[in-house]
Amino acid sequence: MKPLHRHVVNTSRKVLCTAALAASLTTAAVVTNTPAADAGEAEPTPDSPQAAERGDARLDLPGQLADPVVPPAAGGTAAEGAAGIPATALDAYKRAEVAVAAALPKCKLPWQLIAGIGRVESVHASGYGLKDDGTTERPIRGPRLDGNGFAKVLDTDKGEFDGDTEYDRAFGPLQFIPSTWATWKADGNGDGKRDANNIYDAALGAGLYLCSGGKDLSNPADLDKAILSYNQSREYVNSVLGYMRQYQQDGTAGVPNPPVGNYPTPPAPHVPTAPHVPTPNPPASKPTPTPDPKPTPKPDPKPTPTPDPSKPTPAPAALAGLGQVGDAKLEAEAGSTFADGARFKAVLSDGKPAVGQAVVVAVEQDTTGGTGFVFVNEQSVVVRTDAQGIATAPRLKAGPKAGTFTLRATAYDSKGQFTVALAGKVTEKPAEKPVALTRADGGAAVEVAAGTSVKDLRFLAARDGKPEAGLKVTAELVTGKPGAWVPVDPKTAKGPFFKGGADGQKLFSVELPKTGADGKTVLPELLTTDAPAGTYHLRLTTADGAELIVDVTVTAPKTEPKA
Repeated sequence: MKPLHRHVVNTSRKVLCTAALAASLTTAAVVTNTPAADAGEAEPTPDSPQAAERGDARLDLPGQLADPVVPPAAGGTAAEGAAGIPATALDAYKRAEVAVAAALPKCKLPWQLIAGIGRVESVHASGYGLKDDGTTERPIRGPRLDGNGFAKVLDTDKGEFDGDTEYDRAFGPLQFIPSTWATWKADGNGDGKRDANNIYDAALGAGLYLCSGGKDLSNPADLDKAILSYNQSREYVNSVLGYMRQYQQDGTAGVPNPPVGNYPTPPAPHVPTAPHVPTPNPPASKPTPTPDPKPTPKPDPKPTPTPDPSKPTPAPAALAGLGQVGDAKLEAEAGSTFADGARFKAVLSDGKPAVGQAVVVAVEQDTTGGTGFVFVNEQSVVVRTDAQGIATAPRLKAGPKAGTFTLRATAYDSKGQFTVALAGKVTEKPAEKPVALTRADGGAAVEVAAGTSVKDLRFLAARDGKPEAGLKVTAELVTGKPGAWVPVDPKTAKGPFFKGGADGQKLFSVELPKTGADGKTVLPELLTTDAPAGTYHLRLTTADGAELIVDVTVTAPKTEPKA
């Protein structure tokens, strides 16, 4: 495929906007300084600011950089493949693929798609001085969106990302506009920042954007829709797809990051120079004799060491493995927190620990109703290894029901990836022991003469022998028999009662004060005025089914002896 020419790049861009993943479609979450992204709308819309015509950032580059000549491949054929992608850009695209796959496995995002967009938007940040950390020496900014030839978009970021405090500009290797980035901002390299001027962050944000709305990018219709959401141009779609397919067909080795204003190009053809013509000597004159000078002794020059081509510089050690640290089982009760975070160790091919290695840890095949990480309340995180090569994931919180899940850890570099899968189990939470109500005043039989109040009846609420604080207890007069108690009829009841309101209305059911820290509560004064002699039943209950029946015996009123 021919490189995309500037007149193609300048076509009207209708890149659809500012949507991020819904809460159920989040990406790797922040753990200390790890890759992350925010959530937002479910899918971009044609009315978004990003959809406006925003121009081309490459207009400020010389033609050779804006539309570079691709170096010939082996055999002399011009075929731009992954070998034409700067190493840092290639790493960013691959990291984005892994992170998005961990969070949105149904999307099937290929890194080559992001690379195709990166090629069209900024030639993978070539010509801007792409650095190893993903930043560029020279900012990548599109034209000012001031309505002069492009859309008019007033400033939304106070110049934080695009350097313009009056109007917005598309910025960064993948050309987000600030209002879009405010929603899709992502941290793709674990530096704690979310800046689309960094190709790692931009690649992850673009990956999430392309996967929005539950797309399956292995489906041609969804793939087409995703690219159109980035730029509403059929020419743009065809260009991106062309690069994507070339990258898929070619290898995965990158090239060194080009310096500012440079790009790997074929060597210039050799132009032979004119032969040297000596200048004729002037006529000789008689020499004037001079005494022979004393020779000045010269020190023996030290030989300049030359590199031995037979001893090439050793290549840096590659990632060689990933394994679980320890043998702790992933098992917890429903709704509880797992004892410890899972630990994984990454090692290099030279046997040394892989320090600073990104490890994606994700909960998959979950049947527990939502097991996830406590710290971030999500089902995937990206953590980095420490000085010993060990990555420790946050602790997990078990889902609300019994079931199983798989905890998968994945580490990768430019040559491959390593995966460890651990089986997790959530068990049924044991039934909570019920609250028990007992007398807390000694438990003596309650017997009073008619007309005498029952006072200071105290009760204790306890669960598994421990006081239950803050519990509501209801007291009511009942009639019937054990197992068949029913409240008395207030209209016909003649027995004991509680006094309620300012008018002294008779109440046959009241709520007691909530139990204190000691689990205790007290019964309001129970009156027996005009109550016939007999045994009455007071029932105390709690919302979770605890019950206590207290018999109250009312005797005939005491009579004063006649004088």
